[in-house]
Amino acid sequence: MARKNSKTPVQRRAPRRIPFLQLVTMFVAFIVVAVTGGVLAAGLAIPFAMGASATVDQGIDVFAEVPAELKPGPLSQASFVYAADGTELATFYAQNRIVVPLDQVSEPMQQAVIAIEDERFYEHGGIDPRGLFRAAINNAMGGDKQGASTLAQQYVKNILIDKAEQEGDPFGIIEAREDSVTRKLREAKLAVALDASMSKQDILQGYLNVAQFGLSVYGVETAANYYFSKSASDLTAVEAATIAGITKAPSQFDPTRNPEQSQARRNLVLNKMWSLGYISTADYTTAKETPVADTLHINPIEVGCEAAKGTAFFCDYVIKEIMTSPEFGETTEARRDLLYRGGLRITTTLDPKMQSAAERTVTEHVPADNSADLESVVTTIEPGTGKIKAMAQNIPYDPSANPKPGTTSVNYAADFRHGGSRGFQPGSTYKPFVLAEWLKSGHTLNQSVNSGKVTRTNAMFRSSCGKSTIPREGWSPANAEGIGGGAISVLKATYNSINTAYVDMATRLDLCSVANSAWDMGYRPTQKYTGEPLNHPTRDDVFITPSMVIGVQETSPLYMAAAFGTIASNGTYCSPIAITKVVTPDGSEMEVPNANCNPNALPSNVTATMTYALQHVISHGSGKGRDLPDGRPAAGKTGTSQLSAQTWFVGYTPQLATAVWVGEANGNPSHLNINFNGRRIHPMYGSSIAAPLWQAYMSQAVEGMEIV
Repeated sequence: MARKNSKTPVQRRAPRRIPFLQLVTMFVAFIVVAVTGGVLAAGLAIPFAMGASATVDQGIDVFAEVPAELKPGPLSQASFVYAADGTELATFYAQNRIVVPLDQVSEPMQQAVIAIEDERFYEHGGIDPRGLFRAAINNAMGGDKQGASTLAQQYVKNILIDKAEQEGDPFGIIEAREDSVTRKLREAKLAVALDASMSKQDILQGYLNVAQFGLSVYGVETAANYYFSKSASDLTAVEAATIAGITKAPSQFDPTRNPEQSQARRNLVLNKMWSLGYISTADYTTAKETPVADTLHINPIEVGCEAAKGTAFFCDYVIKEIMTSPEFGETTEARRDLLYRGGLRITTTLDPKMQSAAERTVTEHVPADNSADLESVVTTIEPGTGKIKAMAQNIPYDPSANPKPGTTSVNYAADFRHGGSRGFQPGSTYKPFVLAEWLKSGHTLNQSVNSGKVTRTNAMFRSSCGKSTIPREGWSPANAEGIGGGAISVLKATYNSINTAYVDMATRLDLCSVANSAWDMGYRPTQKYTGEPLNHPTRDDVFITPSMVIGVQETSPLYMAAAFGTIASNGTYCSPIAITKVVTPDGSEMEVPNANCNPNALPSNVTATMTYALQHVISHGSGKGRDLPDGRPAAGKTGTSQLSAQTWFVGYTPQLATAVWVGEANGNPSHLNINFNGRRIHPMYGSSIAAPLWQAYMSQAVEGMEIV
């Protein structure tokens, strides 16, 4: 199989003249490496009788291809996702590494690595002839096999491995790790070039950041975090010796796996530190008698959104946003590489207090193992900004190929692009979009409409864009929640959620304008008419048909929260956003997806009238009794789809808009008569479970906020 080419050809300078002493050092390294590899042939024997000039000429021949410099590229680093207050939610990495400068690594840690790996680090030029001869003699005499790699050589090896991994070059990884003379000679040659082009401090810093200090533990900062729950700048001598001892064999000397072997190795490092004068005799004696287990304060390494526990679905939403947004790369592969190797610090919109309340409340009101097999979602956005403040559902998160029973990887709060959900029929929570167009068209809340059941044909509806269709025999909708009959005001039709009255209102409107008002407010469909999921819905994807007014086209709870946020913010629509800032390792900020706020989505006088009507839902209508504490004004709308398959309550205050959905995600067409944990519900409405859940959650979410 042909070896995969690098993505970008490495640019190399022409060979340079190398000082005589450096050439001698390199040549000795070549001979000793050949000896230790057991491949020294008679033809390679050094003709010591030769003059110095001949030796130099042979050195030039052997090392003619040594690069003039070796510039390590950026290391693969872990990325972190944070809540709005800086609370860490999750970590993503191909190699779990945090790169830090040398001045953020304690002196004992620097000394420990030098003592055990390369005690003449500051004296040689990248390779250590004394160490090479010692190892060669020991190996030739049959002793335990010794290496003689300097820190520079080990740094080179790790750089080549990391580079090959980042380029997706498996042959390069094998080549960098193989136990061969060719590999050792290559390391020696590159180490000399590295030593010539970098300071000792830079080499030490590079090694401490690239080296593996345990399984899935790369770099000294990650190691200090994992083993001792502290920064590398705070490591003591005994802690530093433990970490420095691991890299020789990360699995064998990991103190969490093999504490006895780790302690023996640590004590060897301490002995070397003492013999070199880095630590006193008293400190050495105390340190080596300290059990390694007594020094550990393990900070478990968890990767991915599963580690985010209750915030897992929000975390998953954030990652989907990164993986699908052009701000983070031109291709999915580039975005994934950035996330898992780019060392990003991703700050999100999540409010931990609201999130905890959402998690607690949704599982209390709709337990995961409830007898009716209902699922539920709570999600909140901030009106006027689109910031997602909370997102929780009652079914635990499990993204594995074979999820455990009672778990799911599908985020019911989101659309297909962000969570795999096809959405749910919104039922009567769609009616505010009709009301918005009603008011924009010059109608009022006091006007009378017919709430009786009437069969209507296409000719009775107006569609300026020509998309309206209903069955040829006509359409006779009934009421899911309120009971109609006769002429009633639009206000009463709204707070009692009368389908028949709203259908009558639709006959006096242009259905295409209703669709446009819905879109402007933030309604977004999640499925096409054919049932195909929509990743990037457009205005043209909104159903234009008389039944649209009672919410037959699927959408997501998050979209509905954002749309009601438009009313709460006096007419400003902002698309939901989950990310506020992304910082790269060098401190620069990346562009992030924009909320694209539209301050003219609805006239403010229309939103004021709508809020008045929707407050009546809580004070007089289908959501009666769902007031918030301290007399805090709130408005909202219940929703129930056909046969009570899906139920909703979407409500808001000026500061928060929250959508609650309760239903069954896998296609159960009816909840007309259910046993819900010993409670008979016949039928289930938006007021049955969703509204009480909304009230319980919002009462906690708004606590401490100004009443406006």
